[in-house]
Amino acid sequence: MNADAKDNPLKLSILDLATIYNSESATETLQNSTELVQLADKLGYTRYWFAEHHNTKHQVSTSPDLLAAHAAVLTENIRIGSGGVMLPNHSPLKVVENFSLLEALHPGRIDLGMGRAPGTDGITALALRRSREAVEGNDAGELLQELLAYFTRKFPEDHPFAQITPSADPSLIPELFMLGSSDGGMRIASQLGLGYAFAAQINPDWAIPALRSYREKFQPSEFLAEPYSIMSIIVVCAETDDEAAYLAGPAELQWVRWGTGQFQYAPPTLDEAASHAYTPEEEMIRKQNKGRFVIGSVEAVKKELLHLQKEAQIDEIMILNMITDKEARHQSFTLLADAFQLSGK
Repeated sequence: MNADAKDNPLKLSILDLATIYNSESATETLQNSTELVQLADKLGYTRYWFAEHHNTKHQVSTSPDLLAAHAAVLTENIRIGSGGVMLPNHSPLKVVENFSLLEALHPGRIDLGMGRAPGTDGITALALRRSREAVEGNDAGELLQELLAYFTRKFPEDHPFAQITPSADPSLIPELFMLGSSDGGMRIASQLGLGYAFAAQINPDWAIPALRSYREKFQPSEFLAEPYSIMSIIVVCAETDDEAAYLAGPAELQWVRWGTGQFQYAPPTLDEAASHAYTPEEEMIRKQNKGRFVIGSVEAVKKELLHLQKEAQIDEIMILNMITDKEARHQSFTLLADAFQLSGK
């Protein structure tokens, strides 16, 4: 990838949290994800990532490696992966085994995006790791170094894991990305020569500075010769600005609820969001959340995404899928594919 990313065509991808909308069943939610990844494959999107979340009543994305395996079988060209595997929850050896296997099954189509946080509450982190010392140790950096050493077969000779063979073929390495919503992930990605994906929906104010710094500080590695950066953000696109604002209502209300400590509610429906009367506090949070979203007609959205590409010097926008209506969701992604002339089938 050319270091001057702003001069390159903007690639589009999708981040899926497998969220249960409109009182669907878990099976229906996963079927919707299956249909969307197949549509994205046909439309020419670059990659489709599944998140990792635990101990939630409204998301079923607990195992991005299993979801990736399912999606990869049912698609042909789109890259499939994790956004991301949360390193503190897993044995590095098992992560490498799983993603090497996926790479062998689907050569050149697998991504391993990795996060440094557990992505859940303390008691669930303990249940996942079965060790209070591990939960309290904050050893994500050590876990990452161990994972990379398994891929490269470059443990120190006296390391206790040096003789472990994680896969039969040492070339089975997926594309590697460090995820982040602050400068911590940026420093790791730039120093170790990994791809970098910044979650602007989580921390919009940090997005542009962190992504610019990653490109400036990037050091080539055996994994990546030149920097490659992605910004994830919530995008709602429709034929008109008014329709897009209506479709974005549930996502805006959900983020307001999260910002005011109202975690007990299911994701709101379109009707619920449209009829919701925001309190003064909620309205303040809603305004503060504007940077998490790009909402509007296809012309307005395209203009804003290209502006973000130029400002952040990124190669790719990853769209967080938070449109509750399936038909409108598909239409949003189709409009964007047409606007950016993605090379679908």
